[in-house]
Amino acid sequence: MLTSPHINLPDMSGTQPPPYQCQAYAYPLNEVRSIPLGSHSAASPRLALRWLRERTWHITDQLDPAYAQPGLHWLTDQPEHERALAYLAGGTGYQLTLYDDSARYVLAIYPPAASA
Repeated sequence: MLTSPHINLPDMSGTQPPPYQCQAYAYPLNEVRSIPLGSHSAASPRLALRWLRERTWHITDQLDPAYAQPGLHWLTDQPEHERALAYLAGGTGYQLTLYDDSARYVLAIYPPAASA
């Protein structure tokens, strides 16, 4: 008779930290609606910041050079990335806002306590 060995698996219920919620929206000027540009749940501040960098790159890549410059600067600003990680680890959200002549782009990370 075949039997499967009894394996004691750790109890994973309640041990996973709640995720960091990452969101990106475009707000067209002179309109009251928003356009979702993406969302993501990340397990850590570092993974949330990685998502924010990727979305920032995607957005700045589509902007005219003059409007892309602040986002491109932010992408290379390591001290600002460390500041964002410190905010998130301390339970404070982080937001990056970019503009062009037709819209405002808001990228935000909400820590677990703020998203509940």
